Amino acid sequence: MTSGRGGLQPRKQPRQARAELTRQRILAAAAHVFAEYGYAAGTTNRIAEQAQISIGSLYQYYPNKDAILMELLARHLEVGMAAAARQQDEGPLRPLEDVIRGYVRLAIDNHLDDPQLLRVMIEQAPRSPELLEKTSRYQQARTAYVRKLIEDHPESRVADVHIAARLVVSTVELLVHQLIAAPDPLDPARLENELVTMLTGYLAGGPQGGGGAAP
Repeated sequence: MTSGRGGLQPRKQPRQARAELTRQRILAAAAHVFAEYGYAAGTTNRIAEQAQISIGSLYQYYPNKDAILMELLARHLEVGMAAAARQQDEGPLRPLEDVIRGYVRLAIDNHLDDPQLLRVMIEQAPRSPELLEKTSRYQQARTAYVRKLIEDHPESRVADVHIAARLVVSTVELLVHQLIAAPDPLDPARLENELVTMLTGYLAGGPQGGGGAAP
């Protein structure tokens, strides 16, 4: 998946406002190019042309298109983590359905800006150790939040909170990604309602068999 130039880290960390603006132009141009052409045809030449800079200037900031795509995905994860942190700080306990709706809506909203770009980022971005670590931390934080929700909420009836938390997080992340970025995407409001109904019923429906909470 490499583009012929080594490395996945940005070459230049902007220290001046002008350099930061150039970096932002490159990232915005790359988002447009990847969404329109896909990863294979989203070349650095096209990105530079879209950003209205020379290819040499682009390489001063990024060694290849892999590095650009990885930074776009890292920024997407950071936005999701920040939104999740704000959600966890919300006020008093709400009905279980309302809490699940907020969680599902957050995931859907985070996929709506450009679902085709997100498909490229999720399915084709290089899996560097740094990105894998960031993704793992994001998943762990979401799972810990949902587990605490299940443990503390009086409407929850699941027997194994650890497995339930992982199922909820995986179900929301995978289904939202697949069904929002699909060639025939589902209507976001209808997807939200069905996911909320499914997950609330699962969490509040009571244990289905043996097994206690995982340690």
